[in-house]
Amino acid sequence: MSSYISELQVSLNATEEQNLTTRGFQIVGGNLNQGTGGNDIHLWYKYGSEPITKVQVSFNDNMADGLIKAGYTKINTDLNAGAGGSKLYLWFFKGSGEFDTPIVDLSVTTIAANEGEKFASGWERVACDLNRGAHGNWIHLWLKRKEQTYICDVTATDYYGSDKDHFKNGYIRVDEDTNRGAGGAVFIWFRQTTDPEKALKDLQVSITKDQFLGFQQQDYHPIGVDLNKGTGGNQVNLWHKKEGSSPIKSIGLLLNKDAVKDYQEAGIRVILRNLNEGNKGTVEHLYVYQ
Repeated sequence: MSSYISELQVSLNATEEQNLTTRGFQIVGGNLNQGTGGNDIHLWYKYGSEPITKVQVSFNDNMADGLIKAGYTKINTDLNAGAGGSKLYLWFFKGSGEFDTPIVDLSVTTIAANEGEKFASGWERVACDLNRGAHGNWIHLWLKRKEQTYICDVTATDYYGSDKDHFKNGYIRVDEDTNRGAGGAVFIWFRQTTDPEKALKDLQVSITKDQFLGFQQQDYHPIGVDLNKGTGGNQVNLWHKKEGSSPIKSIGLLLNKDAVKDYQEAGIRVILRNLNEGNKGTVEHLYVYQ
């Protein structure tokens, strides 16, 4: 029996749960609508020989367009059904390229205090809160891969037109915009490798001119896109280095301020520079796990 996750489905009620059980699917513990009063929504998976290697979330039609064109499969069930908030859809992809590593297990956290410890056990966090805009618990999907992966490349986009090419070139989109609530539409992207020698060794964020010049002088490389573009706030830049001894295993955005301490206590570096500096958007921080 194969140990790869090869199919995903979502249930909205007991009838759908029974149907999926009959078809050989297994449930992932945790209500994806926890704390909202909406439908009890559950994620299901089935093992098979053709592995899923990428999982993404969309919360607007523009985000969906690139996924469709890149050949991703959509689970056509709103993960916020009955709860209001953003219309969220889960997508998956079965790839076999240089930047594809099979997914072998899934998990869901419904309490922020449980997130920090997941990284040390080899889990990878999907960025988008699955209760986005619904004001319930912070819900996150977690992936475990066949092998340990490392971040080997980062970039960012400030328009949706290049999404298809990024997906086709093996990038994973961090599915939360870096200027949420501020009117922009900028997303961070990354690629993964199983070779730690190819990994990035450091990431930094600048939100002032002095910080920008400082990283420039330290031979960091900027990604070239203002993460605060279109908001009227400070220029915010992401910087990376391949020199160093500790490869980066995971990165993402942290919007839940109550989880910052939990992450730090778990040994995850939270860069305490607001990606929405200078505007009225949501306070967002980049986290880096090495």
